[in-house]
Amino acid sequence: MAEFCLETERLVLRGWREADIEPFWQSACDPEVMRYLLPMAQRDEAVQRYHAQTAMQAEHGFCFWVIERKADGAFLGQCGLCPPRYQFTEVEIGWRLSRHAWGQGYALEAARATLGWAWANLAAPSIIAITVRVNEPSWRLMDKLGMSYFPDEDFDHPAVPDGSPLKRHILYRIHRPEA
Repeated sequence: MAEFCLETERLVLRGWREADIEPFWQSACDPEVMRYLLPMAQRDEAVQRYHAQTAMQAEHGFCFWVIERKADGAFLGQCGLCPPRYQFTEVEIGWRLSRHAWGQGYALEAARATLGWAWANLAAPSIIAITVRVNEPSWRLMDKLGMSYFPDEDFDHPAVPDGSPLKRHILYRIHRPEA
């Protein structure tokens, strides 16, 4: 089976390879990258994430794909889709970039390509994105994507331990563009 590949002007979004585990782990070791996410304590968690993403791609045809810079093949992070989970019935878009990739428009470029792919390939009437309220860079990106905040749908994330400042999440949604 051919590896998934979605190209933009500067980026390649693609399926995971074993070689991605190390740069993903290095990014997960950066406290600034993980500031609004649950920390990874051991490299084995990066290996588990690799296996989860490859399984998701095989089962659903999408996952949180690796973002690679076309110019030099550098691992920049991940952006893609996740099937409905937790209490949701909608597909989720998400992203995480390594710090060296911040501030260059890569997240917006990757997320726009991901939404374009979703509308062309999935029957989803809408797509959601979630984050913690204090993660201003993420929700600003959601705004740039044309997503809308739904304050009545703020929720306590079931995978986050009680008492964590990351427990409460906000939800953004975008509806399928009209043809």
